[in-house]
Amino acid sequence: MPGQPVTVSITRHLEPGHDDEMIAWIRAGAALATKFEGFLGSGWVRPAVNSSQWHMLYRFADEASLTAWEESSQRRWWLGAAQGLVGASKVERFTGIEGWFDTPTSYDHLDLRPTTAPPPRWKQAVTIFLVFFPLSLAVNWLGTHFLDEVPLVPRVLISVLAMTPIMTYLALPWITAKMSWFLQGEPPPWRREAKTSAGQIPL
Repeated sequence: MPGQPVTVSITRHLEPGHDDEMIAWIRAGAALATKFEGFLGSGWVRPAVNSSQWHMLYRFADEASLTAWEESSQRRWWLGAAQGLVGASKVERFTGIEGWFDTPTSYDHLDLRPTTAPPPRWKQAVTIFLVFFPLSLAVNWLGTHFLDEVPLVPRVLISVLAMTPIMTYLALPWITAKMSWFLQGEPPPWRREAKTSAGQIPL
């Protein structure tokens, strides 16, 4: 199975009066990261205009490509260029369950504007239900045939232990990809195909 995308979130602090240098530094880092295989994008956001905090994101296709970037001489040079000016206080990584849906706001690493809104919570719930219900039904049906004599607590534990990796590594990534049009409010594939066959460009 291919690796899952990894998103890294870093909260950085900047000395006041150096906004222009910070933006130039961010752009330089994005330009370097773009040349690495597996790079999926990066961006930044500030809580307020005069805030000293800068929340930065970058994403790679898998752990291997992320490690190649983080251990590269290019990144070491880039970090060294801001030494004494920029500091990092919090670093988080998001994979697995936290990677099913987009981060709260993604930013284009070239023009630094918001590009994609997160799916509404109810759409996320519907998407999860589409695989959770049939999987739960199948596991419970199997349980009545093979675990009927097992007490309730261990029977439920076995069911949960069986469902968790299936949901995390197979069912949810699959349904999220299949329902991406629904999550992002785009026309369904069959409508896009119909427009294409009629000589129109799909939305």
